[in-house]
Amino acid sequence: MGLDDSRHALNRILELTVLLNDDMARDLARRGLTGSRAHLIWELRDGSPRTQNGLAKALGVSPRTITGLVDGLVARGFVTREPHPHDRRAALVTFTKKGERASRALERDHIALAHKIFDDMPATTFRGFTRGLDEVIARLRETLATKGEHRAR
Repeated sequence: MGLDDSRHALNRILELTVLLNDDMARDLARRGLTGSRAHLIWELRDGSPRTQNGLAKALGVSPRTITGLVDGLVARGFVTREPHPHDRRAALVTFTKKGERASRALERDHIALAHKIFDDMPATTFRGFTRGLDEVIARLRETLATKGEHRAR
């Protein structure tokens, strides 16, 4: 494989990233969400109350950052912040009905997009795509880890 092939492949990945990011940003803005707030909603989607500290760890952000994200979601009516029953220093973040609806809609739209993109793809093409993508992601994580720029998942 030559340099031109590698550059073309990377350009296609970058185009895919831009397309997905633009679509997500438009959809989230329509819902009154940012990417970071939607990530928090996605993390809460099982419906269980979570501590802010637990959410900060899950999202890989600081406690200060999670406080801002939760504040924004509380202000928009997606979640509530309630005292923890056993730890008075902690607060539990819980969905409101609006937050539950948003979570279900995000999940539903995620599934619908996966169907639109992949359902009619031949199985061998799909398997090759996912194997190749897995390898690209692993190599990118390794490259970023050696640069010290990648957080563990």
